[in-house]
Amino acid sequence: MKIKAIALDDEPLALDIIKAYLKDVQEVTLKETFTNQYDAINYLQNNSIDLLFLDIEMPGFNGIELYKSLKSNTKVIFTTAYSEYAIEGFNVNAIDYLLKPIAKDRFMVALQKATQTIHSNSKEKATITYLNVKVDYKIKQISLNEILFIESLDDYVRIHLKDNTNIVTRTTLKSMLEKLPETQFMRVHRSYIVAIDKLSSYYKQTIKIGDFTIPVSETYKKALTDIFNI
Repeated sequence: MKIKAIALDDEPLALDIIKAYLKDVQEVTLKETFTNQYDAINYLQNNSIDLLFLDIEMPGFNGIELYKSLKSNTKVIFTTAYSEYAIEGFNVNAIDYLLKPIAKDRFMVALQKATQTIHSNSKEKATITYLNVKVDYKIKQISLNEILFIESLDDYVRIHLKDNTNIVTRTTLKSMLEKLPETQFMRVHRSYIVAIDKLSSYYKQTIKIGDFTIPVSETYKKALTDIFNI
Protein backbone atom coordinates (compact mmCIF):
# COMPACT_ATOMS: atom_id res chain seq x y z
CA MET A 1 0.00 0.00 0.00
CA LYS A 2 1.36 3.40 -1.03
CA ILE A 3 1.04 6.12 1.58
CA LYS A 4 -0.75 9.23 0.32
CA ALA A 5 0.71 12.47 1.67
CA ILE A 6 0.30 16.22 1.32
CA ALA A 7 2.40 19.09 2.66
CA LEU A 8 1.34 22.53 3.91
CA ASP A 9 3.83 25.32 4.49
CA ASP A 10 3.65 29.04 3.74
CA GLU A 11 7.29 28.91 2.58
CA PRO A 12 7.65 27.45 -0.97
CA LEU A 13 11.30 26.59 -0.29
CA ALA A 14 10.29 24.34 2.62
CA LEU A 15 7.87 22.52 0.32
CA ASP A 16 10.61 22.10 -2.29
CA ILE A 17 12.80 20.40 0.33
CA ILE A 18 10.03 17.96 1.26
CA LYS A 19 9.45 17.21 -2.43
CA ALA A 20 13.16 16.56 -2.94
CA TYR A 21 13.41 14.24 0.07
CA LEU A 22 10.36 12.24 -1.04
CA LYS A 23 11.36 12.04 -4.70
CA ASP A 24 13.03 8.63 -4.40
CA VAL A 25 10.79 7.21 -1.65
CA GLN A 26 8.75 4.54 -3.42
CA GLU A 27 6.17 3.88 -0.74
CA VAL A 28 5.04 7.50 -0.30
CA THR A 29 3.20 9.55 -2.93
CA LEU A 30 3.13 13.30 -2.36
CA LYS A 31 -0.28 14.10 -3.84
CA GLU A 32 -0.28 17.88 -3.40
CA THR A 33 1.56 20.74 -1.71
CA PHE A 34 -0.09 23.90 -0.37
CA THR A 35 1.01 27.33 0.81
CA ASN A 36 -2.55 28.30 1.76
CA GLN A 37 -4.29 26.75 4.78
CA TYR A 38 -7.79 26.99 3.35
CA ASP A 39 -6.84 25.22 0.13
CA ALA A 40 -5.30 22.41 2.18
CA ILE A 41 -8.36 22.13 4.43
CA ASN A 42 -10.65 21.95 1.40
CA TYR A 43 -8.48 19.19 -0.09
CA LEU A 44 -8.47 17.21 3.15
CA GLN A 45 -12.26 17.46 3.39
CA ASN A 46 -12.64 15.83 -0.02
CA ASN A 47 -9.77 13.35 -0.11
CA SER A 48 -8.48 10.56 2.08
CA ILE A 49 -4.86 11.29 3.03
CA ASP A 50 -2.61 9.15 5.23
CA LEU A 51 0.11 11.63 6.14
CA LEU A 52 0.32 15.41 6.48
CA PHE A 53 3.56 17.39 6.62
CA LEU A 54 2.43 20.51 8.44
CA ASP A 55 4.19 23.76 9.26
CA ILE A 56 3.21 25.20 12.64
CA GLU A 57 3.92 28.92 12.39
CA MET A 58 1.79 30.31 9.56
CA PRO A 59 -0.36 33.42 9.00
CA GLY A 60 -3.88 33.03 10.37
CA PHE A 61 -4.12 30.06 12.72
CA ASN A 62 -1.16 27.80 13.43
CA GLY A 63 -0.65 24.26 12.24
CA ILE A 64 -1.41 22.65 15.59
CA GLU A 65 -4.82 24.33 15.74
CA LEU A 66 -5.46 23.32 12.14
CA TYR A 67 -4.63 19.69 12.87
CA LYS A 68 -6.89 19.67 15.94
CA SER A 69 -9.77 20.85 13.75
CA LEU A 70 -9.47 17.97 11.28
CA LYS A 71 -12.08 15.23 11.51
CA SER A 72 -9.93 12.50 10.06
CA ASN A 73 -7.38 9.82 10.89
CA THR A 74 -4.61 11.57 8.96
CA LYS A 75 -1.25 11.29 10.71
CA VAL A 76 0.94 14.37 11.02
CA ILE A 77 4.61 15.30 11.02
CA PHE A 78 5.05 18.89 12.17
CA THR A 79 7.75 21.11 10.68
CA THR A 80 8.77 24.47 12.14
CA ALA A 81 11.66 26.78 12.86
CA TYR A 82 10.54 27.20 16.48
CA SER A 83 11.58 24.53 18.99
CA GLU A 84 9.15 25.74 21.67
CA TYR A 85 6.28 24.05 19.82
CA ALA A 86 7.71 20.54 20.21
CA ILE A 87 5.88 19.54 23.40
CA GLU A 88 2.57 20.91 22.15
CA GLY A 89 3.06 19.04 18.89
CA PHE A 90 3.50 15.71 20.65
CA ASN A 91 0.44 16.44 22.80
CA VAL A 92 -1.73 16.05 19.70
CA ASN A 93 -0.19 12.63 18.92
CA ALA A 94 2.08 13.85 16.15
CA ILE A 95 4.26 11.17 14.56
CA ASP A 96 7.26 13.47 14.84
CA TYR A 97 8.41 17.07 15.04
CA LEU A 98 11.07 18.34 12.62
CA LEU A 99 13.04 21.49 13.28
CA LYS A 100 13.99 23.62 10.26
CA PRO A 101 16.27 23.54 8.41
CA ILE A 102 15.34 19.87 8.10
CA ALA A 103 18.25 17.47 7.69
CA LYS A 104 17.56 14.62 5.28
CA ASP A 105 18.59 11.86 7.69
CA ARG A 106 16.30 13.28 10.39
CA PHE A 107 13.48 13.54 7.86
CA MET A 108 13.90 9.87 6.94
CA VAL A 109 13.74 8.82 10.59
CA ALA A 110 10.41 10.63 10.95
CA LEU A 111 9.15 9.12 7.70
CA GLN A 112 10.02 5.62 8.86
CA LYS A 113 8.01 6.17 12.06
CA ALA A 114 5.08 7.36 9.96
CA THR A 115 5.14 4.44 7.54
CA GLN A 116 5.31 1.90 10.36
CA THR A 117 2.34 3.49 12.14
CA ILE A 118 0.24 3.86 8.99
CA HIS A 119 0.94 0.34 7.72
CA SER A 120 0.08 -1.07 11.14
CA ASN A 121 -3.26 0.77 11.10
CA SER A 122 -3.90 -0.36 7.53
CA LYS A 123 -3.41 -4.02 8.44
CA GLU A 124 -5.93 -3.67 11.25
CA LYS A 125 -8.44 -2.08 8.85
CA ALA A 126 -7.92 -4.87 6.29
CA THR A 127 -9.25 -7.43 8.79
CA ILE A 128 -12.60 -5.64 9.09
CA THR A 129 -15.50 -7.62 7.61
CA TYR A 130 -18.42 -5.38 8.58
CA LEU A 131 -19.40 -1.79 9.34
CA ASN A 132 -21.37 -0.52 12.29
CA VAL A 133 -23.64 2.40 11.33
CA LYS A 134 -26.23 4.35 13.27
CA VAL A 135 -29.76 4.07 11.87
CA ASP A 136 -32.81 5.45 13.70
CA TYR A 137 -30.93 5.67 17.00
CA LYS A 138 -29.80 2.04 16.73
CA ILE A 139 -26.51 0.50 15.60
CA LYS A 140 -26.83 -1.68 12.51
CA GLN A 141 -24.10 -4.08 11.40
CA ILE A 142 -23.50 -4.29 7.64
CA SER A 143 -21.34 -6.95 6.00
CA LEU A 144 -18.78 -5.37 3.66
CA ASN A 145 -19.53 -8.09 1.13
CA GLU A 146 -23.12 -6.82 0.86
CA ILE A 147 -22.15 -3.27 -0.12
CA LEU A 148 -22.31 -2.22 -3.79
CA PHE A 149 -21.52 1.46 -3.38
CA ILE A 150 -21.93 4.41 -1.04
CA GLU A 151 -23.46 7.69 -2.16
CA SER A 152 -22.97 11.09 -0.54
CA LEU A 153 -26.03 13.07 0.55
CA ASP A 154 -24.26 16.10 2.06
CA ASP A 155 -24.26 15.34 5.81
CA TYR A 156 -25.56 11.81 5.21
CA VAL A 157 -24.59 8.84 3.06
CA ARG A 158 -26.74 6.20 1.39
CA ILE A 159 -25.26 2.69 1.45
CA HIS A 160 -26.54 0.64 -1.50
CA LEU A 161 -26.65 -3.12 -0.91
CA LYS A 162 -26.69 -6.21 -3.14
CA ASP A 163 -30.32 -6.99 -2.30
CA ASN A 164 -31.37 -3.62 -3.81
CA THR A 165 -32.09 -2.08 -0.42
CA ASN A 166 -30.24 0.91 0.98
CA ILE A 167 -29.38 2.36 4.36
CA VAL A 168 -29.06 6.07 5.13
CA THR A 169 -26.85 7.18 8.01
CA ARG A 170 -25.53 10.52 9.20
CA THR A 171 -21.83 10.74 8.33
CA THR A 172 -19.59 11.97 5.52
CA LEU A 173 -18.24 10.06 2.55
CA LYS A 174 -14.69 10.85 3.66
CA SER A 175 -15.35 9.39 7.11
CA MET A 176 -16.75 6.22 5.53
CA LEU A 177 -13.72 5.87 3.25
CA GLU A 178 -11.37 6.01 6.23
CA LYS A 179 -13.16 3.03 7.81
CA LEU A 180 -13.08 0.82 4.71
CA PRO A 181 -10.21 -1.42 3.53
CA GLU A 182 -8.39 0.19 0.58
CA THR A 183 -8.06 -3.17 -1.14
CA GLN A 184 -11.86 -3.52 -1.31
CA PHE A 185 -13.25 0.00 -1.75
CA MET A 186 -12.24 3.11 -3.66
CA ARG A 187 -13.54 6.59 -4.28
CA VAL A 188 -14.40 7.31 -7.93
CA HIS A 189 -16.16 10.66 -7.56
CA ARG A 190 -16.67 13.30 -4.88
CA SER A 191 -20.08 11.68 -4.26
CA TYR A 192 -19.33 7.96 -4.62
CA ILE A 193 -17.33 5.12 -3.08
CA VAL A 194 -17.60 1.75 -4.82
CA ALA A 195 -16.85 -1.86 -3.93
CA ILE A 196 -14.03 -2.81 -6.31
CA ASP A 197 -15.09 -6.43 -6.74
CA LYS A 198 -18.63 -5.36 -7.72
CA LEU A 199 -17.52 -3.29 -10.74
CA SER A 200 -18.74 -4.79 -14.01
CA SER A 201 -17.66 -2.26 -16.67
CA TYR A 202 -16.01 1.11 -17.28
CA TYR A 203 -16.95 3.23 -20.29
CA LYS A 204 -16.68 6.96 -21.09
CA GLN A 205 -16.08 8.20 -17.54
CA THR A 206 -18.82 6.00 -16.06
CA ILE A 207 -18.85 2.61 -14.38
CA LYS A 208 -21.56 -0.01 -14.06
CA ILE A 209 -22.17 -1.62 -10.71
CA GLY A 210 -25.28 -3.74 -10.39
CA ASP A 211 -28.05 -1.87 -12.20
CA PHE A 212 -26.48 1.51 -11.48
CA THR A 213 -24.36 3.81 -13.64
CA ILE A 214 -21.94 5.93 -11.62
CA PRO A 215 -19.85 8.88 -12.86
CA VAL A 216 -16.06 8.85 -12.57
CA SER A 217 -14.31 12.17 -12.02
CA GLU A 218 -10.99 13.04 -13.63
CA THR A 219 -9.27 12.96 -10.22
CA TYR A 220 -9.92 9.24 -9.78
CA LYS A 221 -9.71 8.15 -13.42
CA LYS A 222 -6.13 6.83 -13.31
CA ALA A 223 -6.70 4.63 -10.26
CA LEU A 224 -9.72 3.12 -11.95
CA THR A 225 -8.01 2.52 -15.30
CA ASP A 226 -5.24 0.72 -13.40
CA ILE A 227 -7.83 -1.70 -12.02
CA PHE A 228 -9.22 -2.42 -15.49
CA ASN A 229 -5.68 -2.51 -16.99
CA ILE A 230 -6.62 0.04 -19.62
